[in-house]
Amino acid sequence: VQLVEFGGGLVQTGGALRLSCAASGVTFSMYVMGWFRQAPGAEREFVASISRSGSSIEYADSVKGRFTISRDNAKSMVYLQMNNLKPEDTAVYFCAADLRSTDTVWVWVRDYSYWGQGTQVTVSS
Repeated sequence: VQLVEFGGGLVQTGGALRLSCAASGVTFSMYVMGWFRQAPGAEREFVASISRSGSSIEYADSVKGRFTISRDNAKSMVYLQMNNLKPEDTAVYFCAADLRSTDTVWVWVRDYSYWGQGTQVTVSS
């Protein structure tokens, strides 16, 4: 399983970015997908999760109403649209995947077996 994230960068407060994650080597529709982030000196934290079919979605309270997770099973892609970005959103963002038999979301780091290399998002004040 390979996950490759792209789309990070430097943006001003209030700006927007769209992260993408390409998966390969998997039957993508069998995997729950998640986005996590890790700021310097902090633990990796949950951002958003989307179930295998996309019918269930969960967000961290800190990003609700600003971030949107989506997936395209035909393209083996998952996305994170980030709007109204704040300096506290600055972190390395990771895409994660796990093979699941149920169409549900998962919100803990330990729930995911596969991780991308991460992409840096920096929000300037």
